Amino acid sequence: MKARKFFPLLQVEEVGGCSSFADQRETFTDSDTKMEFVAEEGKHLNDVCSTLILPALSIGNVGQLAMDLLVSTMKAERVGYFDSPFVLPCVGNDAYGPVPHGELALPLEVYESPTNGLTLLQQRSPVVKGMTIEFAKNLADFAAASGKKHVIVLSSLDFTRWQRIDMSSGSQVHYLSSTKKDGKDDYCETNGWKRLEEYNPDQRRWKYLSDLAEGSSVLEEDLPFEDELENEEDYYPSLPFAAIYSCFKAKGLKVTCLLCYCSEGDNIPDAFNLAEAACKLLGLSPSNLSG
Repeated sequence: MKARKFFPLLQVEEVGGCSSFADQRETFTDSDTKMEFVAEEGKHLNDVCSTLILPALSIGNVGQLAMDLLVSTMKAERVGYFDSPFVLPCVGNDAYGPVPHGELALPLEVYESPTNGLTLLQQRSPVVKGMTIEFAKNLADFAAASGKKHVIVLSSLDFTRWQRIDMSSGSQVHYLSSTKKDGKDDYCETNGWKRLEEYNPDQRRWKYLSDLAEGSSVLEEDLPFEDELENEEDYYPSLPFAAIYSCFKAKGLKVTCLLCYCSEGDNIPDAFNLAEAACKLLGLSPSNLSG
């Protein structure tokens, strides 16, 4: 998996003006700040793709690497991109071809695999500081408007925060599901995955996230960043996956977060592990990922 370089843009408009896309825009928010889906010329979102998979950026970029594995293995087709004010603009060369041909890769790209019933969203640049909740709300609006039934979020957690290391199950995958209030899911349990023990819907920061997701009049600036946390229990709800989980859940969508603990470095094995877990959750064979 050879990494390609991505470069920041001076103006967001340069991304939106990419000539390889038709100007077929759909807006998925009612606020003044809009995130628009732009379909590639002659393409559209497929109704049979009822499951959405996306990364939540975190340590080691494991979620993004896992998404690259899924997109390339499934030979998913790019159908469009998001023109979003919530992520930093960037541009790079073709991310998946063995030899780059000059096809631009953008910050938020949408791929589809109709044979697997999947829409895959790849995020290549971080969210603008202070806009995490708005970004997550827009994603949730998109998922609801496009008829998604299940959303799978792939992300990573800081290994130094892992309090109860238990390798008895042989799996390092943790999960968080909206199926039950406590975050548990029976099918995830049968796969040997462990519910994120630190999730507590009644804990103040998780409750605060829920209020934000539901549109209560609270300020996102009051939610601490990772380096400003008051105590250990505030770490998990401060991460991007928690905001995405809360906003999708507030929309009434089924959402499952697949998580793994890791450190900075060579995280390709972690990406394979997370991608294989996603395949198991979807009932797909993960065998092709080992190539």
